[in-house]
Amino acid sequence: MRLRDNVAVITGAAGGIGRGIALKFAAEGADLLVTDRSFLAAESVSDKIAEMGGKAIPVQGDVSKMADMKAVFQQAASAFGKVDILVCSAGLRKDAPIHALSEDQWDEVIRVGLTGAFNCAKCAQELMVQQHNGKIVVIGSPVPSGLGGPGQANYSAANAGLRGLVTALAIELGPYNVNVNGIAPDFVETPMLREAAQRDGLYMDDFKKAVMAHIPLRRLGTPEDIANVALFLASDESAFVTGQMISVRGGP
Repeated sequence: MRLRDNVAVITGAAGGIGRGIALKFAAEGADLLVTDRSFLAAESVSDKIAEMGGKAIPVQGDVSKMADMKAVFQQAASAFGKVDILVCSAGLRKDAPIHALSEDQWDEVIRVGLTGAFNCAKCAQELMVQQHNGKIVVIGSPVPSGLGGPGQANYSAANAGLRGLVTALAIELGPYNVNVNGIAPDFVETPMLREAAQRDGLYMDDFKKAVMAHIPLRRLGTPEDIANVALFLASDESAFVTGQMISVRGGP
């Protein structure tokens, strides 16, 4: 098991990609604290991990609130004595063309995607610097995502910021043996992708056909595809990899 004796905190753990990563990490021996805005959603993930024979603690938390994330990491440290891995998987989309994009839509996407990753990384590094060891994995998105349609000013800005955050933190935390990397998934079959299809007024089957024509591998990705890359970045196998944003989208 590649993550045996490791403790991981995963935010957005009830989402398609976050859940996939949580289940993969549990299968590889990690103990987890899984957090989501909804406690019941986080609990469903921890229950599934328990069925697998693993250990996970569900916690309700809003990544955009520093106080919530401080409480999450305090609970992780109290329960497990350390935090080896952080996966920032929380994010959302509120697409709208710039003339119709409200301040609230802008602020919410930036708060959850970019500020949320900052809040989590700030809390995680306090423990990891003391341990002189740690792995931070940030889940972002290509800029722009998908086929590059209009209406993504807020989402693209948040994800461009995540790329900068990954680079800056890798430089700053590298001397403390903390690796910071990101994954930019796209064309992955998740609830967020289904919502995108609905916004475009398409049935999912029609949306898949349209999208797959642009993917060299001619298929949509799965949460497990992303989880496999996250596992590599969280394991000792990536010890000399830091500051990278890895595109996982079935093509260049």
